[in-house]
Amino acid sequence: MAVVIGPDATRRAFLTTGAVALGAMLMPAESSGDAVLDRRIPKTGESVPAIGLGTWHVFDVAGDPAEMTQARDTLKAFVGLGARVVDSSPMYGSSESVAGQLASELGVRAKLFIATKVWTSGRQAGVRQMENSMRKLRVQRLDLMQVHNLVDADTHLATLSDWKASGRVRYAGVTHYHAGAHADLERFVKRGNIDFVQVNYSLAEPEAERRLLRAAADSGTAVIVNRPFAEGAMFRRVKGKPVPEWAREIGCASWAQFFLKWILGQPAVTCVIPATRDPAHVVDNVKAATGPPPDEAMRKRMSGYFHSL
Repeated sequence: MAVVIGPDATRRAFLTTGAVALGAMLMPAESSGDAVLDRRIPKTGESVPAIGLGTWHVFDVAGDPAEMTQARDTLKAFVGLGARVVDSSPMYGSSESVAGQLASELGVRAKLFIATKVWTSGRQAGVRQMENSMRKLRVQRLDLMQVHNLVDADTHLATLSDWKASGRVRYAGVTHYHAGAHADLERFVKRGNIDFVQVNYSLAEPEAERRLLRAAADSGTAVIVNRPFAEGAMFRRVKGKPVPEWAREIGCASWAQFFLKWILGQPAVTCVIPATRDPAHVVDNVKAATGPPPDEAMRKRMSGYFHSL
């Protein structure tokens, strides 16, 4: 659906222009003819859709019926579009429990690739926390367990090596959210014994390009991108400004798609996990993984334009 965004349009205004338009956007990707881009996990060759769903803050809504309904509609739309990767953490309040409950109610657990994290110190504390997360998520076998912010990473990765061997988890990884930790992440990546690294990366925070993404590519480590919108700062920067007409060449109908497509133009990136509890936003985000990603020349043009604003 081609849409020209005027200079006074905000993301929400664009996405709430009427029930008919939203209904068309909510058509599954396979029925609309827009295939969602898949990326392969290097260590196994398994493919996952390149846009996922983060749950930080937005799924911490247990006990609020209205927000639970909104989260349910978001997850339903997400799966209906062919997306799969849902990322959470015990750090995120009730997000794990909410994601597990909604996936069960919707009957979509088998369609999801569920990732969460361990965020504590000590082997036994880590085992207890990971088992508790699996109960909350209502899974017997977890797709991906990550060491959150590298807290006691060596201890937990040793446990996860055993859990992978016994089939309790399929993949193991490490995460962080700011550039100051990239050197530490790189050291773990270069060891070659982790499957995923999760890192902040965006037009506003491109530092991972200096070394970390190359190290991930060289070691065959999948990359999950967090903070793709720099916690909303990027939308504030472009508020009231139109998406440039030339960006429509690669299907950018919104700023969210502009930001996400720039990330997906980096071939080392496996999946991006923007967090949202808005069904219209999740549709907008997933549509960034349809059509061609930008080549390097286009990415440079996009970066130059964003930083000129």
